Amino acid sequence: MAGLLAFLATGSAVALMAVSAWLLSRAAEHPPVLYLYAPATAVRAFGIGRGVFRYLERLSGHDVALRLQSELRLDTYTRLARTTLLGRRRGDLLARVIADVEAIQDLVVRVWLPFASSALVLVVTAAALGLLSPGSAIVLLATSAVAGLLIPALAKLGSGRADAAVVPLRGELAGTVHGIARSAPDLVAYGAAPAWLERFGAIDTRLRRAADRSAAVRGLAGAGQVLAAGTAVVAALAIGGHQVAAGTLAPVMLAVLVLTPLALHEALSTLTLSAQTATRARTALRRVEAVLAADPIGSGDRPPAGPAVEEPTLRLDRLSAGWPGHDPVVEGLSLEIAAGEKVALVGPSGIGKTTVAATVLGLIPARAGRVEVRGAVGYLAQDAHIFTTSVDENVRIGNRDAGPGEVSDALARAGLDLPPSRLVGEAGATLSGGEARRLALARVLVGDYQVLVLDEPTEHLDAATATALVDDLWAGSDDRPVLVITHDPALIARCDRAVELVPSP
Repeated sequence: MAGLLAFLATGSAVALMAVSAWLLSRAAEHPPVLYLYAPATAVRAFGIGRGVFRYLERLSGHDVALRLQSELRLDTYTRLARTTLLGRRRGDLLARVIADVEAIQDLVVRVWLPFASSALVLVVTAAALGLLSPGSAIVLLATSAVAGLLIPALAKLGSGRADAAVVPLRGELAGTVHGIARSAPDLVAYGAAPAWLERFGAIDTRLRRAADRSAAVRGLAGAGQVLAAGTAVVAALAIGGHQVAAGTLAPVMLAVLVLTPLALHEALSTLTLSAQTATRARTALRRVEAVLAADPIGSGDRPPAGPAVEEPTLRLDRLSAGWPGHDPVVEGLSLEIAAGEKVALVGPSGIGKTTVAATVLGLIPARAGRVEVRGAVGYLAQDAHIFTTSVDENVRIGNRDAGPGEVSDALARAGLDLPPSRLVGEAGATLSGGEARRLALARVLVGDYQVLVLDEPTEHLDAATATALVDDLWAGSDDRPVLVITHDPALIARCDRAVELVPSP
């Protein structure tokens, strides 16, 4: 439907020029006015139809494109949830799942439809003009092939490297902006802000140069298309003039031969941009395909929620853990945590504590040994993200089916006295450090998980806030196995025992 409407819109524009040319030429002969009513009505019909068909084509074309974009984005998020890509270059990843996914829309609306409709209109127009002047029709086909195929192809070749570079540069720029935005206070404190701003400026300069090169090529291509259109007009005038002189063409049809190519070439003038857009869109979609093609990580056999068990336990039997593509960082770890027991997993930074947690959660497979979990596992991340929405919606991330009462109960158990409807700002900007940690805890508690993994729950909190938070944690998990990853001596002392990780041999 979108293709048909695009053809009708472009065809109406060309027909409008052809009928208008005939009408003006015929009117110059001063015929009876009734002879002009039909073509005058056709001019109105094609003029209105051009706008109406283009509007409907935009509606139907964007409907198709947005449906494809929605499906692709859902597929991308589904794949991301099964991989470890979320921990890598978040700004670039954000650009992929937002800006790059939108390239499917450009491919449909700005590439496929313009090329398909223009090609069909060209064939129909050349066939119609061929009935009047075969020579003019052949010239029109030749110049249209130059303007609609050769010049866009050369423009695509000339700016291909720049167009292809724009997309990854955009992702690199997004990653740099993300790093600056998230770490601005630290960058200023350590004097690293100028270096990062210089890096940002360098990427922006490269991006601008790529865009300038693309624009320059497009300008040259536009000049070539104007030259091709002029060639078609002059050739039609020469060939048609000879036919009129020879008496094989009615004089009023000369204007049709001369002016119709102008309307057709106007439609072809957008194809250079379409060709360049195709390069950018395909580059962007290849970046999305890299996400879709990422190998799923983890067994996926431990869902975040499920039926409750009577005796939840966590058991590690000679576990060897490590991230895919890297050597194991933990080997031979055996550990059993019974219901109600709190065990601290300690060791220097980088020893593999968070890797063990990821293995317990099923995010990455065990390299060797076994992980046995009875009961659904809840995870309080060290850097749990607070979304720019209400307290209620942030808590429901732990259980999307939770009712108002369950949300309020989770907040109370987490010791957080905030209205559920309160907006927390970007990344929880309106919350204190303790409130943000308690909100993340409420997200875990609302899921009613039977096994808890807590990663640095007291980090960045003052002693009083940390003590109160642990009190609430312990009160809410007295019947659950709890694995605590921490460097905090006070928290280690409050656990039933501590297990220290040692470097792999």
